[in-house]
Amino acid sequence: MLERARAFLDRVPLVDGHNDLPFVIRADKQAHGDVAAFHLEERREGRDTDIPRLIEGRVAAQFWAAFVPPREKQPASFALQQIALTHRMIAHHSDVFLPAFASADIARAKAGNKIASFITIENGAALENRLDTLFAFYDLGVRLMTLCHNATTDWCDSATDEPRHNGLTDFGRDVIAAMNDIGMIVDLAHVSPAVMHQVLDIPRAPVVWSHSNARALCDHPRNVPDDVLGRVGANGGIVMPCFVPDFISQKSRDWMKPLKDEHGATPKGVNMDEVVPARERDVGPWPRGTLSEYCDHLDYLRGKIGPDHLGIGSDFFGGPQGEGLKDVGCFPAIFAELMQRGWPDADLEKLASGNFVRVFAAVEKARRPAS
Repeated sequence: MLERARAFLDRVPLVDGHNDLPFVIRADKQAHGDVAAFHLEERREGRDTDIPRLIEGRVAAQFWAAFVPPREKQPASFALQQIALTHRMIAHHSDVFLPAFASADIARAKAGNKIASFITIENGAALENRLDTLFAFYDLGVRLMTLCHNATTDWCDSATDEPRHNGLTDFGRDVIAAMNDIGMIVDLAHVSPAVMHQVLDIPRAPVVWSHSNARALCDHPRNVPDDVLGRVGANGGIVMPCFVPDFISQKSRDWMKPLKDEHGATPKGVNMDEVVPARERDVGPWPRGTLSEYCDHLDYLRGKIGPDHLGIGSDFFGGPQGEGLKDVGCFPAIFAELMQRGWPDADLEKLASGNFVRVFAAVEKARRPAS
């Protein structure tokens, strides 16, 4: 079955909606943001993303996140640095990565045996409350933006922070309209359910959850509740479950609760590399979830919203993931598991990239000419 899955992904493009590699390179204690010094071309222990594993995983298109930490004092500057680092990364490995800006680039990269490399912004605080910043980011190649991260912004309530706006402010609605105008994909990962509903009330273009799972299977505030899932089909959008243990496994979520705040986020100043081993010594191993449990989310979502509204967004960030999901080489194993469960190839093609390409093309079609 694994060989069949590999052959399938040799033929069908695979899109991964979210990977934080640019931030990992920036934070690396040896590379310190130097792309060449990070040696992405080498398979190294302790990493979840490198070129050999991307090739092994049959990744055809990757959305690289320009992550901006919550409550960053200069978020626009931080985002610019991350975008610049990503451009350097793509250019330095031009034999593997194809700079990508449009939905058609996914098929173009697959045909050329390269990885279409898109840039996203993770955390709309990067706008610093100005729409002209959004337009500038688009001109720099950004094609998707996550509206917030783990902290509520001046215009958008986060799923993992106290709400201040009952969803979106008027400026937040202006951001959605502007993203629709320029053809930038709206990402509802990290936002509160109120924001999800308010954005779904705007029917102009489909949206994505680039790295969120089903809350019915794992009760984490970052996951998508059933009442929101019930509206995804009408919007035409897609939910892209990720590999984060606390979003896959209720056992992981419960085990982690004493180490997190009431919203499920890591408290400021807490070093998880220290507190997790200490808790393991006290209560036993951390149940990180498994590839099979991940596929349970895909099964659930397929039954709830249909095969036309699914994708995959790994959310690799250099940290520990679930059993069988430790690095970007794992994608064929996911498809092998789904094949074992009886998923037809037509549904697998939609999951791999068909749905995402459809959404991206619809967002492009909804654009309005600049005045």
